[in-house]
Amino acid sequence: MFTLNVSGIGKHYRETLLFKDVSFQLNRGDVLAIAGWNGSGKSTLLRVIAGLVRPSAGRVEMFAGGESIPKESRRRFIGMVAPAISLYDELTGLENMEFFCRVRGFACNRNDCRDIVDRIGLTEHAKKMCGDYSSGMKQRLKLAQALLHGPPLLLLDEPGCNLDSKGIKVVEEIISRQRELGVTVIASNEKREVDYADRIINLSE
Repeated sequence: MFTLNVSGIGKHYRETLLFKDVSFQLNRGDVLAIAGWNGSGKSTLLRVIAGLVRPSAGRVEMFAGGESIPKESRRRFIGMVAPAISLYDELTGLENMEFFCRVRGFACNRNDCRDIVDRIGLTEHAKKMCGDYSSGMKQRLKLAQALLHGPPLLLLDEPGCNLDSKGIKVVEEIISRQRELGVTVIASNEKREVDYADRIINLSE
């Protein structure tokens, strides 16, 4: 059983307050949407949860099997999709996947990579250079790298960005399957993506 506990999180940059006192708890099967106007801090909140940005107040805790997960071990439990995540144009789709495996400290199984590439609809393009991918294909590859290690926490920042109707269906299937593995947090203003969630936190309110 995986639990994400966010308590009193706030973030400001000098005199600019993005958000304050954000609290919630998620358990396996939960999907939460973070909504709000542009600049309200949706992406920043996801980065705080991922441990990429330090909060100005509050704390983020993760538990697996009732045991607290130390900060230095959390990246193994997190899969993240965000516009800022970089792919390597000089590598193929599969090579990008293998690179992300090594970065996370996992032994790379090419068959597992192929299975995930199949799930997200890039089978025919897996051996093409990422530099030749369309923006939608790159977004699918970002989804694939987030799923590689079967993370119990999936953080999705505008997951449907640049995707066609088939790609949007892939996102829906990913979120549905994630309910069996753990929890999902989605940052988006798209009604379709917000509607995936059981709960909504609006940072503009």
